Amino acid sequence: MTITKELQITLDEFLKLPETKPASEFINGEIIQKPMPQGEHSLLQIKLCTTINQLAETQKIAYAFPELRCTFGGDTIVPDIAVFRWDRIPKTASGKINNRFEIHPDWVIEILSPEQQQKKVLTKLLHCSRNGTELGWLMNPEEESVLAVFPGQKIDLYDGDDQLPIVEGVNLELTVKEVFSWLSFS
Repeated sequence: MTITKELQITLDEFLKLPETKPASEFINGEIIQKPMPQGEHSLLQIKLCTTINQLAETQKIAYAFPELRCTFGGDTIVPDIAVFRWDRIPKTASGKINNRFEIHPDWVIEILSPEQQQKKVLTKLLHCSRNGTELGWLMNPEEESVLAVFPGQKIDLYDGDDQLPIVEGVNLELTVKEVFSWLSFS
């Protein structure tokens, strides 16, 4: 859903606006409110964060954050999952995590909701890729496929028993079929 805007605003002006629920993003000068997550989306989001963090957090390799605002490259986005390498997680002088992340994630995962436009989500992933993100996933639960975005705007499509690409250093092996099997409660 796009919020109609009557006046052009800057990124700084957008960041001063009150937060919305669900979150709004500022991409290419446009304010876009994310859809409210539904069952499939919520389950994939929590399972992926948990799976990534069980492996990567204990070894201090990376951390997967759900719904984290990231501001970089003139836009501010709230990926479904933003994965940051451990040494890139912004910290305060005392070592606590920063509240503001003003850098690109290393890996971005978006889960397409039924009412979401694939073009808008892909635009966000391409913005990430142009600004240093190593890997982007656009997960489509309806088609049980994952579109991956790599550096240089290279795109590839994965489905079935295809092994999913993972950022280097995170020794996780997942197939598309395995990830979407998490949706079954039978």
